[in-house]
Amino acid sequence: MSLLDSFRLDRKRALVTGAASGIGQAIAELFTEAGAAVALVDIDHDRLQNVSRHIARSSMQVCDITNERQVQQLLANVGEVDILVNCAGIGLVGTAEETELADWQRLFRVNVEGTFLMIKAALPALKQKKGSILNIGSVAGIVGVKRRFAYCATKGAVIAMTKQIAADYPMEVRCNCIAPGTVESPFVEGYLEKFHSHEKEKVRAELHQRQPIGRMGRPDEIAKLALYVSSSAAEFMNGSVITIDGGWTAV
Repeated sequence: MSLLDSFRLDRKRALVTGAASGIGQAIAELFTEAGAAVALVDIDHDRLQNVSRHIARSSMQVCDITNERQVQQLLANVGEVDILVNCAGIGLVGTAEETELADWQRLFRVNVEGTFLMIKAALPALKQKKGSILNIGSVAGIVGVKRRFAYCATKGAVIAMTKQIAADYPMEVRCNCIAPGTVESPFVEGYLEKFHSHEKEKVRAELHQRQPIGRMGRPDEIAKLALYVSSSAAEFMNGSVITIDGGWTAV
């Protein structure tokens, strides 16, 4: 096998949540280029349909990952799974005092419980294939980020789940986590619109500067790392948390 062949995903079936935009979409597109058949999962039907039209060998699966019955049906529909990418997630701005209980619970429901439900439902299929789980975390799970109390807590939980799955199933599946810095994506655009609609460009510039490299990341940059982690080139990687953050956590 050549070096480039080790990055191929031919004859692999990948399931990517949050695939209708941003990092999830970029991962689905790159995995398809690498030869995988990709099941695109998202709650946004219209966006997902539009993405699916442009990705060959993909199937479209509308699913609320916080609904256990829907998740179980999703895995029944998909069948075999070699790679699970948990990318779906939501954010929130606020200190501990500013965070309402309902918002705290909503973030944990999507970012933590949704990831748990996907892993639990996919594990039987993944164990059969000695497959790979990739959780998309955040530097917010590693360092404190101002006014991101609930978001930091959920991403810390995702990192802990990653390591725990690797501890429980070391010979059966690989489970790793990518922790991006701020990535220029619809996720960030939604944040700007919701919390800074009157000062978007000012805050956008601040987000660029928050990364020591001087800019936000791009979804395709995260997707390239995801391809490596999910490929046979990374077979010795398990329980790892890899930052890709423009130097944010280095300073």
